[in-house]
Amino acid sequence: MMVRIIGYGFIGFFALCCLLPFVMILASSFTTEKAIMESGFVLWPKEFTTFAYEIVFQNPRLVIGSYVVTLIITVAGTAIGLFIVAMTGYALQRVDFLYRNKISFYIYFTTLFSGGLVPFYLLVTKYMHLNDNYLAVLLPGLLSPFLIIMMKAFTKSIPHEITESAKMDGAGDFTIFVRLILPMSTPALATIGLFIALGYWNEWYHSMLFLSSNMEYRPLQLFLYNVITSADFIRNSAASSNVPPQDVPLESMKMATAIVATGPVILFYPFVQRYFIKGITIGAVKG
Repeated sequence: MMVRIIGYGFIGFFALCCLLPFVMILASSFTTEKAIMESGFVLWPKEFTTFAYEIVFQNPRLVIGSYVVTLIITVAGTAIGLFIVAMTGYALQRVDFLYRNKISFYIYFTTLFSGGLVPFYLLVTKYMHLNDNYLAVLLPGLLSPFLIIMMKAFTKSIPHEITESAKMDGAGDFTIFVRLILPMSTPALATIGLFIALGYWNEWYHSMLFLSSNMEYRPLQLFLYNVITSADFIRNSAASSNVPPQDVPLESMKMATAIVATGPVILFYPFVQRYFIKGITIGAVKG
């Protein structure tokens, strides 16, 4: 009984430590720049204001458009990427697949070495002609060697006799994969899907490389990054013009953009949390 109380107390304390930074970010986003500069970041707004959010949502149409673009890319990329990763992981663990070891080595090799930024940029822009195209953001995130290895480890735990019995009943490989393997891989699919979705939701680097400023709607993270960059430029210009820096809410804007970017993820996470806990133990040694 005492061990359980100590365990729950430790977990509760750890959960509180994880929650406090988010509460600090939320409180700071509603605090004036002057109060932040004088007292630092606090757990409760000392001088309440919504000025930072007013600047971020100064053009609601662009914010909503960025949300829509990011949501479409995230949903489409997660669905397609999850299906491809699941098929790849399942194929590579099949003992009757002739080249599974060679392909597995090739996938693992890419985790150690990469072609570099310049060849990747030339591939996307010169050969695939995807500059100023949302596919330049969508395609690179579809496959991940780490997720393929994770899916391979999970499907390997599914008894091979299930596949053999389905083949004896006349089922094809794709039918076996869709009707048997996918329903039995729900924890792995939820975990891998969460990783892919977070990758697309937080993506800004490829957007910065391949989407020009002429595009009206760009992914949310890049839009918020540009908002912060503009505020930083205005603050530096104001400092050189003897304008008080507290008149430009740069720090509170950073906190506000963090809330705007992470809000939907926090609301979505509880729906996959029960699968995520089981899925992160994929490949663990059972005692």
